[in-house]
Amino acid sequence: MVREALTDNPLLAAEGLPRFHAIRAAHVVPAIEQMLADNRTRIKQLLKDGGEYDWDTCARPLEDLACRLNRVWSPVGHLNAVVNTPELREAYNACLPLRSAYASELGQNERLYRAYQAVERRPDFSKLAPAQKKIVENALRDFRLSGVALGERDKARYREVVQELALLTARFEQNLLDATQAWSRHVEDEQMLAGLPPGARAMAEQSARQRGMTGWVFTLEYPSYLAVMTYADDRALRYEMYEGFVTRASDQGPHAGRWDNGPVMERILALRHEEACLLGFANYAERSLATKMARDTHQVVEFLRDLAARSLPGARHELDDLRKFARAHLGLEVLEAWDVMYCSERLRQHTYAISQEEIKAYFPVQRVLSGLFEVARRLFGVAIAEHAGVETWHPDVRFYDIRDAQGELRGQFYLDLYARPHKRGGAWMGDCISRRRTDNGVDTPVSYLVCNFTPPVDGESPRLTHDEVLTLFHEFGHGLHFMLTLVDYPSVAGTEGVAWDAVELPSQFMENWCWQREALALISGHYLTGEPLPEALFARLLAARNFQSGMKMLRQIEFALFDFRLHLDYDPASGGRIYEILQQVRDEVAVFRPPSFNRFPHSFSHIFAGGYAAGYYSYKWAEVLSSDAFSLFEDRGVFDMETGIRFLTTVLEQGGSRDPLELFVEFRGREPQIDALLRHHGLMA
Repeated sequence: MVREALTDNPLLAAEGLPRFHAIRAAHVVPAIEQMLADNRTRIKQLLKDGGEYDWDTCARPLEDLACRLNRVWSPVGHLNAVVNTPELREAYNACLPLRSAYASELGQNERLYRAYQAVERRPDFSKLAPAQKKIVENALRDFRLSGVALGERDKARYREVVQELALLTARFEQNLLDATQAWSRHVEDEQMLAGLPPGARAMAEQSARQRGMTGWVFTLEYPSYLAVMTYADDRALRYEMYEGFVTRASDQGPHAGRWDNGPVMERILALRHEEACLLGFANYAERSLATKMARDTHQVVEFLRDLAARSLPGARHELDDLRKFARAHLGLEVLEAWDVMYCSERLRQHTYAISQEEIKAYFPVQRVLSGLFEVARRLFGVAIAEHAGVETWHPDVRFYDIRDAQGELRGQFYLDLYARPHKRGGAWMGDCISRRRTDNGVDTPVSYLVCNFTPPVDGESPRLTHDEVLTLFHEFGHGLHFMLTLVDYPSVAGTEGVAWDAVELPSQFMENWCWQREALALISGHYLTGEPLPEALFARLLAARNFQSGMKMLRQIEFALFDFRLHLDYDPASGGRIYEILQQVRDEVAVFRPPSFNRFPHSFSHIFAGGYAAGYYSYKWAEVLSSDAFSLFEDRGVFDMETGIRFLTTVLEQGGSRDPLELFVEFRGREPQIDALLRHHGLMA
């Protein structure tokens, strides 16, 4: 691997935003090695003299060291996700064992553990700010979860396990990216495009031109895949796209075995189970809940099964209606998996006289963004404006400032909206710079907001589906949580330190405004005339809100229950039993069965490469909180600023400095109730 000297290494710049244009793969390993060496030296010095440790001589210096390391690593991980290259991937992978070894070394440092214990035992500990106390309490918990109390042999084995897991989860994501990028379908017969809207055709034509080809090229990047599966009349084309998508990185399909994540998943599950057992847990599901709101594994399983029971009757009825419609109107005697999205869209149009394409005309990107920022202003009193001249990683990326009612800069964010080659799929919020109080003032928090929407085609202004508008509001909710924090310590500021099954509260909370007439008047405007979404179209959109809501709910519960049982029921003697458990879950909660070649788990990056292992249930758990929180606005007015400021001060500004249930009760005046979630999904009995 090519390395570069530390002189003028842009990753080691202590201040300011990342210099993306200057960062090269050769900078990565030297910068990480330097930072880790510096941190080790400083920790050794901190522990050298012993003495009476307090916040300023123990916890605060460690906060600063963690923050410095993250400032170096954040742009590396981000660039690896949004402009992936072989050289950057190699450098990124080379750093994973280095960072993992450092984290384990830190977590198993008994002298450091005793120093934190000394801080907690001090008579003046109770006088620390809530955020400071939470940091110390979290640190002591994390020492135990890092194996600080293990014997030397088990400590060594723990370090080996977490290092291998870091490499395996990265390999899972890289296999998925490579498999997604490798597949394409070149179409030269225009008849095969029947049913596809003009925008989807133009995007495919542009993709062909970029490859030096005539005709149209479809890929497995989600905007392309979704358009074909939703609108293409050609059933054979839908089948090809479906097969390519659901067999990515697996032992099936057109690239069978080439980037197979099967062995990777098995090894990840085995290592997670071993890690949990080393720490004294019965399984990884128990280990996962050690940092979450949920009380125990039984509570999670019963929560999911209760939601499934409430959803099953409606979902069965919805599927029956879909099959009847497919037979009567589309001539499909047997509804296959590659027909479901297409037939559902046709049924939606038939029932509600509404289509995603019709709605899309009213959501040009710039109108949605300006409306989103106005929604935030009316709720939280913040002003958001584009900040020109900031260096980014791609010409499409924009940069924005967030200021509070007094004009104080509270946060900044990069916005990367569009799908492109060598960019990870999905949508996410990432942290670039955390809020931190230093001797020179406060570091402004900066986040990355990333989506994969349909890119601009032939210079036209991009337009969003309503589902994409929901996604944008969702990720912006995460961003507000990260950027509007007033906590001065990075490990519990913004989204950091928040229990994982509560971290989706602000993101799902923001989605609610996408269904409100007052908000839609702000975020919608016809791309040609500027006319807001007409009343009649809004009425149809609202009527269709819970179209197939039972089926959608069960699909999420299937993911969540599969994930949780995969980690709860793991048995070393029989291995992961991935598809056996998936089949059992589907027997319990699914109403539609995919074909045997479907390899969905091989691309389930949330649990195999993200932070959702034994935690995917968090989406539904947090939706109970978000729906119940929004119900207060339903009572008082969707733009009631007093209630908005209350949410700002009790949830968004507090970050992970306090228990999430305590914060929710402070906002809502009581503990969460499930009724609003059921009502919003049309599942009330």
